[in-house]
Amino acid sequence: MQRFKNILYVAAPDTNSLEAVERAVTLALSNQACLTVVEVIEVIPPKIKLPNQSLSHSDLQAKIVAEHRNKLKELVASWNQSLEIRIEVLVGNPFLEVIRKVLRSDCDLIIKSAESGGLFNRVFGSDDQHLLRKCPCPVWLLNSTSPKTYQRVLAAVDLDDFYMPKELNTRHLLNLQILEMASSLALSESAELHIAYAFTAMGESMMQGGFMQSSDQEVADYVEEIRQRSENNLAGLMDEVTTKLGKDAMEYLKPKKHLPKGLPRKEIPALVDKIDADLVIMGTVARTGIPGFIMGNTAENILNQISCSVLAIKPSGFETPVTLAD
Repeated sequence: MQRFKNILYVAAPDTNSLEAVERAVTLALSNQACLTVVEVIEVIPPKIKLPNQSLSHSDLQAKIVAEHRNKLKELVASWNQSLEIRIEVLVGNPFLEVIRKVLRSDCDLIIKSAESGGLFNRVFGSDDQHLLRKCPCPVWLLNSTSPKTYQRVLAAVDLDDFYMPKELNTRHLLNLQILEMASSLALSESAELHIAYAFTAMGESMMQGGFMQSSDQEVADYVEEIRQRSENNLAGLMDEVTTKLGKDAMEYLKPKKHLPKGLPRKEIPALVDKIDADLVIMGTVARTGIPGFIMGNTAENILNQISCSVLAIKPSGFETPVTLAD
């Protein structure tokens, strides 16, 4: 079962954080993990002049940090008896400081309330987008309307098998990580587990064109062959997950499998709406060892169309473009 050891909760001053913190605390307790709650505040410009302000610039910055730290103490006070929660106020650019905290402390999960809609009415704000693209550990963005307990968890996987061997292996390991995490969370939430892969039959449109002269039955047989291969690939993946989690766990979950035909950027958001998913777990990057290679168009298109909570996962070995020396 997927276990987290060092969870980082990112508090936002403009959101109602109590339910989000409770989810982070519950997850930390069930995983026997460390939990750190942080907030990032802006740097006060050195030359700023405030009326009736006798404090030096450094003293003023320290006073503001202390005030925010006290607010964090109040935020987590209800859970101090059940869990030792570390608190920290960071100063600087929000997404950069959060990622640097991840790098310094070797965090293995970020939990954060999603920013409200922004440009083009997108669900995730700019800092969320940066974290989804560049943070090396999984990022769990909680929608403000999410229920306290999830009813339906959707794991979106990529079963395409036409990549080069190294990338194919990376995608396979990422798929396993997605399914293992989705299964673990569905078990802990007593939620339905849905698994989705949107397949496309490459060359179908050419077969339907006049120059290939393929019959309708030949086209249908070809599409069915691709669908069956996708189903077999998913079955093999599920066998590996069952070996890891145990047959009893998977029999209890009875995951529902979805293999819609079409482009993932259209079919996955449509499925999210159809089943009314509370949480989508998906990969955002499928290549490693290329600093700055952040998120593919398909992942970004999906994320910009869904309104539920998201747990985004990077493959092992992903290199963030953010460094401690920046």
